[in-house]
Amino acid sequence: MKTLSIIFLSFIILVGCGQAKTKKKNAGTKAQPEVKQAPAPAPTGTVKTFDFENYETGKLPDDWSQYATGKKLETEWKIVDDKGNKVMAQLSSDNPNYHFNEVVYNNLEAKNVELKVRIKGVAGHKDQGGGFVWRFKDANNYYVVRENPLEDNVVLYKVEKGVRADLPLMGKGRTYGMDVPKLGHGWNTLRLVVNNDIFTVYLNGKELYKVKDTTFTGAGKVGLWTKADAVSYFDNLEVKVTD
Repeated sequence: MKTLSIIFLSFIILVGCGQAKTKKKNAGTKAQPEVKQAPAPAPTGTVKTFDFENYETGKLPDDWSQYATGKKLETEWKIVDDKGNKVMAQLSSDNPNYHFNEVVYNNLEAKNVELKVRIKGVAGHKDQGGGFVWRFKDANNYYVVRENPLEDNVVLYKVEKGVRADLPLMGKGRTYGMDVPKLGHGWNTLRLVVNNDIFTVYLNGKELYKVKDTTFTGAGKVGLWTKADAVSYFDNLEVKVTD
């Protein structure tokens, strides 16, 4: 009986040690958050505007969720004060080049939308600026269009299974988006109109180009996006559901 007790006690100690090692091994692993599901696609005509003034500074609002695409699952979206004006900001400045930062609004899903936002590229050696995500399914599947002050261009992509690919322009082919006048470090206004498989891109009130694609055809979430180490500010986001 004494021998059985010793064997049983040894078994318990071994199991306990194994669990402790497992917990220690997983302690530094950051799990990608699950996409919070909206109740249903928003009705046509729904309009949401965000000047971010009613949100608390230093925090990510509860009705928004942040995600990252890439090997390093770190991103830092918060409301910050920009000279007396509250803005949504992506602050993580130490991410590798092939790394995407996303923040999406939890309470709206739509297929066809009109999006508009002011963007200011504050810092970044690998990338700056940013743009929209739409028909967002998860961190690895969505559309994105962005403007980049380091390259002075505006490019529309799809991110499918974690792989980003620029999409060809209607009537022009695959040109890697379009070059634009110098964007600088001030505010620029990006606008997008999504109508089924046609996406029309505008910058500072001027239409740039159209893209046609059918990779993601259903409703999804909308939000904001930056790449790599881009520290960027976003303000006056407008979302209008058109379907």
